[in-house]
Amino acid sequence: MNLISLFITGMLTENVILSKFLGLCPFLGSSNKEKTALYMGSSVTIVVTLSSILTYLIYHYILVPTNTTYLRTLMFILIIAFLVQLVELILKRFLPNIHKSLGIYLPLITTNCAVLGITLLNINNSFTFCEMLVYSIASSLGFTLVIYIFATIRERLEKCKVPKYFKGIPIALITAFIMSLLFGRYIPS
Repeated sequence: MNLISLFITGMLTENVILSKFLGLCPFLGSSNKEKTALYMGSSVTIVVTLSSILTYLIYHYILVPTNTTYLRTLMFILIIAFLVQLVELILKRFLPNIHKSLGIYLPLITTNCAVLGITLLNINNSFTFCEMLVYSIASSLGFTLVIYIFATIRERLEKCKVPKYFKGIPIALITAFIMSLLFGRYIPS
């Protein structure tokens, strides 16, 4: 697969949030403000990229040769949890305002199914190292792009007159649905 088309596919047409419906918890929870959405997207990008590299290497150079590929999900979760803790410690130490603004959603990156989903998709799609890297970066940047756009829309919706029953999550879900239509690819029947 061409790396450019893989990048575009990972970032836009097969966006992890809008087409695979992965990572919805931080998508809905940390998209109230543009800044928070960018912080979350950046954190997810770092964790996804590093975890994809580590899980790829561990899978291909430890699990496959030792015939223990059945341990991949457990190993991947442990690696992701370690990296999230590392990112959290670094943010807490050097960028406390960002750490505070992300709140509970930062440690929840560990259970963010988008992170685990991307690492598993890299293996399931039999990507080469280069393809895995491109797909991981593209998918996490797509996550960041979508959560940021969603946050800008949600900030504007807060200032609009929205019917009482649509305020909050209902209008957010309707907005996410419309975004998924716009980002998705049209497949004729």
